[in-house]
Amino acid sequence: MYEAGHVFLARIGKTTLRPGGIEATEWLIDQAAITQKTKVLEVACNRGRTMIQLAKKFGCAVTGVDLDENALQNAKANIEKNNLQDKLTLIHGDATALPFEDNSFDVIINEAMLTMLVGDRKDKALKEYFRVLKPGGRVVTQDVFFTVKDAAQQKELRMGLSKAINVNVEPLDAEGWESLFSRNGFTVTQKRGMMTLLSPRGLLRDEGLWNTLHIIRCALKKENRAMFSKMYRYFNGHKYELGYICNAGVKSAAV
Repeated sequence: MYEAGHVFLARIGKTTLRPGGIEATEWLIDQAAITQKTKVLEVACNRGRTMIQLAKKFGCAVTGVDLDENALQNAKANIEKNNLQDKLTLIHGDATALPFEDNSFDVIINEAMLTMLVGDRKDKALKEYFRVLKPGGRVVTQDVFFTVKDAAQQKELRMGLSKAINVNVEPLDAEGWESLFSRNGFTVTQKRGMMTLLSPRGLLRDEGLWNTLHIIRCALKKENRAMFSKMYRYFNGHKYELGYICNAGVKSAAV
């Protein structure tokens, strides 16, 4: 059985599993305009790192949803380690069928997940985000985007990326991401940049020197070497065709 790329990277010690890294996350947080009273939902919360960051920085309540039970168990342990059980709640759930009432949240954060939804599942997720957000609420995401416009090249890149990370993925170009948000009721602002998930600069910035060295040591172990090499070569070999894109969408206040 093949191990998904994000699961593999977490296993060898990588803590930031987003295409644009911490820099992109900080932009999203700025766009979200969070205060202590903001009700935040993080979809695909993984190990809870962003939830913990938000609770510490703003003192706000955050609900995290994930389909992966193992990720939720890791998030629970991290939340308890930081003594934030009073602020942070974890729920097993699906982005395309969120277990919440209409107009429940002020902000939704969703990082590095929409790329993994194929076919009409992106639209289903965006419809759910629109439903559970309050009027005037914000959804902020970061994902992978094609910098190239040629459809055949995009198809080839999609197939190559899916093979590299052992997950069937479907990135879009910038216009495709904008269309996704706008047709589901959001006014969207975008930020784009080079993907830094496995770039040397991105590793050092997001993980620090000592954890970068730890990740490299783990990656070079016999059982990890082939997978890490495959991912590293692909991401760095296509750094000009694939980038990260942040989308900050606002739900109309008149809804």
